[in-house]
Amino acid sequence: MGSYATGLTLKVKRLPIRGETVLASGYRVDYGGKGSNQAVGCARLGGDVSFVARIGMDGFGEMALQLYREEGIDVAYVRRSSEHATGVGFILVEESGNNCIALDPGANELLSDQDVQDSKSALKRASVVLTQLEIPVDTAKSALALGRANGARTVLNPAPVRPLPPAVLQLVDVVTPNQTEAKVLTGRDPEHRDAPEQVAHDLIRAGVRTVVMTLGERGALIVTESSCLHVPAMPMQAVVDTTGAGDAFNAGLATALASGENLEAAVRFAVVTGGLAVTKEGVIPSLPTREQVTEFYAQRGLAAPQWLKSSKQVKET
Repeated sequence: MGSYATGLTLKVKRLPIRGETVLASGYRVDYGGKGSNQAVGCARLGGDVSFVARIGMDGFGEMALQLYREEGIDVAYVRRSSEHATGVGFILVEESGNNCIALDPGANELLSDQDVQDSKSALKRASVVLTQLEIPVDTAKSALALGRANGARTVLNPAPVRPLPPAVLQLVDVVTPNQTEAKVLTGRDPEHRDAPEQVAHDLIRAGVRTVVMTLGERGALIVTESSCLHVPAMPMQAVVDTTGAGDAFNAGLATALASGENLEAAVRFAVVTGGLAVTKEGVIPSLPTREQVTEFYAQRGLAAPQWLKSSKQVKET
């Protein structure tokens, strides 16, 4: 359940400061939107994916539908609207690989509780319900509530971050913020230097069952009410573009959970998929396939998860 937005990307030597114009290069048009990226990421890893979304009656919307058909994603619940254009994201990528993004949600703002109710058949089949915050919060809440009511694992990637009421957080089995997002969710100043573990425990006290906090090149932190575990990142090649890393991480986590992995194993897998994403340019091109992840494990002399080597699809939504 989530967003689609066409990504319009420019490369810059450094990000501009307020009021400054900088020269750029490498303009390109890409598929984007966190919900869409994560749906594609899950499908590439073997997930049986239904995507619930809103797009416009325009060329960018046609691009999205073509992508989903090519990736084998169920589009029965992707609705088209004439009221708003398809969402658009503007992305600036530094030479270092760091990026910043501005998003016009467009048709994503129309995704509603009615869309959630209309997708009940998919939600009833789902092992995992994965959503984000590029759609209305009330819609994400409805998806989490219906997913939990039907026995699915609920995963919230809280981006773009905003404070959330306890009524939403209490519906989340696994929340996947980065350090800044976790601070905002707990009402802290993003620049505050509280320990990640302390911030995560505040989220658990607010009702989240498990926090999986992404730490960039340091991996991820798993925090429950009674435990805390650091999962280190896997060494990768030089960073090329970090834009899709978070989406690849969430796709890996959700797909591994849907395959039956326990949380620690799922996070260790997600660290691999997120790490592989930074070695390629662009979001969709960087989302690893099942075969690429299997090859990574083989090259490192590591045992791949058994489910990854199976030809059987795993459940996802």
